[in-house]
Amino acid sequence: MADSIMSKAATMEIPINSNGDTGTLPEDDSLEQVMVSGPNLNETSIVSGGYGGPAGGIIPTSSIKGSTSNHSAVNSTEEVSRGVAVEKLEGVKKWGINTYKCTKQMFSERFGRGSRTVDLELEAQIDVLRDTKIKYENILRLATALTMHFQSMVQTQQALGDTFTDLSQKSPELQDEFGYNAETQKLLCKNGEALLGAINFFVSGINTLVNKTMEDTLMTIKLYENARLEFDAYRSDLEEMSLGQRDAAAMVRIEMAQQDYQVHREKYERLRSDVTIKLKFLEENKVKVMHKQLLLFHNAISAYFAGNQQQLEQTLIQFNVKLKPPGSDKPSWLEEQ
Repeated sequence: MADSIMSKAATMEIPINSNGDTGTLPEDDSLEQVMVSGPNLNETSIVSGGYGGPAGGIIPTSSIKGSTSNHSAVNSTEEVSRGVAVEKLEGVKKWGINTYKCTKQMFSERFGRGSRTVDLELEAQIDVLRDTKIKYENILRLATALTMHFQSMVQTQQALGDTFTDLSQKSPELQDEFGYNAETQKLLCKNGEALLGAINFFVSGINTLVNKTMEDTLMTIKLYENARLEFDAYRSDLEEMSLGQRDAAAMVRIEMAQQDYQVHREKYERLRSDVTIKLKFLEENKVKVMHKQLLLFHNAISAYFAGNQQQLEQTLIQFNVKLKPPGSDKPSWLEEQ
């Protein structure tokens, strides 16, 4: 039993180093150095298992630097996203304030409690333009209907002439009579196609004037009217602030309102000038276009119903009206497939 106790004691006294061999553990001077001076972070690696640990536990410091740069990139992206969100929020806020002011001004004008800026001469010209557009749209509608009806008549004349020609060949006893009527219908059809080309040219000119030139001017007028409403809204807001208190905070608000008022005033005056110029050029263009179109329409209609084929052809040449070849409106063989 004594031998057993002695063997256990001897076993307990055997030191084991990191390699499993017997021997004394060396003193770790590097640990003391680190404890005194602190860890050197400028080293190229950090031992994860403590000093003297296995090489598999070494973590390169480059990976730490990479993770730091990735974290910085994420922060930069978040800052950009945050800036965009703040900018959108400010835009929505400005839009809301502007909408509220304009709605308030609009109801004030409608119920007679607010004042509005009025340019009597310009407003009269705008009313004339809107009335003129309505009348010209009616001309366009009637001229389009005339084109459709007349085209139907020309097609009927064409079919009737073909029928007369066929019967003249199959009815010897009425060959001359069917032949005369066939020639007459073909001549009427030819003159009808010439008149149809003139009417189509007239419709095209009116359509361009109404739906492009006039519409463009009316779009500018709409922008002008919106700018006028905004200008009056900010003007009324500035007037209300000027009648209130005059403390430091109120003076700051008044100064900001003055800046907004000046911005919308410049926008209103710029658009008013644009509308004035466009109305002037529109009136000149309208007279020029309608003079040509009405003269063409009159001469073509008169020549057709007078049976003056030569005058009708000269009218088309004078106004540079090009007739479409027969069958050009029909889809091609490839389009039908």
